[in-house]
Amino acid sequence: MIFFDLDGTLIDSNGVWLQVDHTFLGRRGLKITPEYTYTVGHSIFPVAAQFTKEYYHLEEPPEEIMAEWRELAYDAYAHTIPLKPGARNLLDKLRAEGRDMALLTAGLPELAKAAVERHGLKEYFLGLFFAHDVGLEKRDPEVYRIAARQYGVSPTDCILVEDAPHNCAAARTAGFRVVGIYDDFYTKQWEMVVENSDRAIKTLEELLDGNLS
Repeated sequence: MIFFDLDGTLIDSNGVWLQVDHTFLGRRGLKITPEYTYTVGHSIFPVAAQFTKEYYHLEEPPEEIMAEWRELAYDAYAHTIPLKPGARNLLDKLRAEGRDMALLTAGLPELAKAAVERHGLKEYFLGLFFAHDVGLEKRDPEVYRIAARQYGVSPTDCILVEDAPHNCAAARTAGFRVVGIYDDFYTKQWEMVVENSDRAIKTLEELLDGNLS
């Protein structure tokens, strides 16, 4: 069973979230910090919103923060965010080989679904697994165990294709084989991706000529 991350792996969306952060904070006269970017970039929506409220001492409840983020990001997910190079060809190849695949994302379900619909990705997957729905972050190994159980497979029979270093580490802890892929958002942490993956690639196109076992 092959699980694909979405943001930064199949779609080139991580830059959108930097713009969302700058716009959201700029409206309030606040400046983004490396600590803030790192924390929200590794968190599911509710956790990121609560952190934002506390970090910047905002009056808005997390629900309003999330609503504003959704508004800022939705158009990009539904209309402009492109697939990563090689994504379509790789999915076609794996489907032709009869490989079982699913999406495993920490992204907000409605945004992920908008991107999936825009690019016609649903047909490739047995299902879409949202960490948001189980209330866990992808840095938690339990997310991967739950996902494997949901599809009736052992974690040791699963592969995760993922760009975030801590998610790669968590999946390996859960027993997954991990293919780490480069994304500009994690440029400074590329070595961590390499260290926490069974195989590290710069682009999905590298998987087209070989066997993703």
